[in-house]
Amino acid sequence: MKKFNLFKTVQLVIFIALAVFSLVIVFKDPQLYQIIGHNVHVKLLCFILWLVLGISFVFMFIDFSSYTRLRQENNELDFAVFYDPLTGIANRYRCDAYIEQYKHKALPKDMGCVTFIMTSLKPINDQFGHEAGDAAIRDFSDILAKEAENTCFIGRNGGNKFLAIFSDCRRRDIDIFLKKVREACDGRNRASKTGDIGYASGFALNEGKEITELIALSDRRALDNLEK
Repeated sequence: MKKFNLFKTVQLVIFIALAVFSLVIVFKDPQLYQIIGHNVHVKLLCFILWLVLGISFVFMFIDFSSYTRLRQENNELDFAVFYDPLTGIANRYRCDAYIEQYKHKALPKDMGCVTFIMTSLKPINDQFGHEAGDAAIRDFSDILAKEAENTCFIGRNGGNKFLAIFSDCRRRDIDIFLKKVREACDGRNRASKTGDIGYASGFALNEGKEITELIALSDRRALDNLEK
């Protein structure tokens, strides 16, 4: 798509430059202008050439319009397939695609993974209704995305499960991230009238494991903290 866009842009620039250059030559040369004006065959030839240029411009414009529409449709399709419609963050399919790129490969030395499990979803749904539950999910997703500050991959890996994968982090970075999430949730809960966001979390740092083992370990630790 990017190459096509660049190619069409260059093509349009060259087309406009040649058209303007041709007009300048015609109007700057009085003799040539008179020849075109008095010679029927030359006038017909120029008319045909400008007609071809006009038709070419129309088709180039159609190409640009088609490309813009196609790119928009692709973006919409990509969002529908890989992003959660409720929260706008990556869905399970997008999580799987992200994880797939690391399968059977040596992981980055400082890779880390955090699993979050919302524990308050059912109580909120039961007491305040599913709209309130959906709002809580959106709020929690927004908190995760904001506190990650584009430093990690954030995805909703299930109904009440969320995943944060850092490709470059230390234990201290994880601790800071978890602290920010906790403080943001506490602030949200103080202002909420439809139930508090509660969650359990677990994290794992790269210990020579494969990506699936790393995520499974963070899942187990989140479940262990859930049971405490």
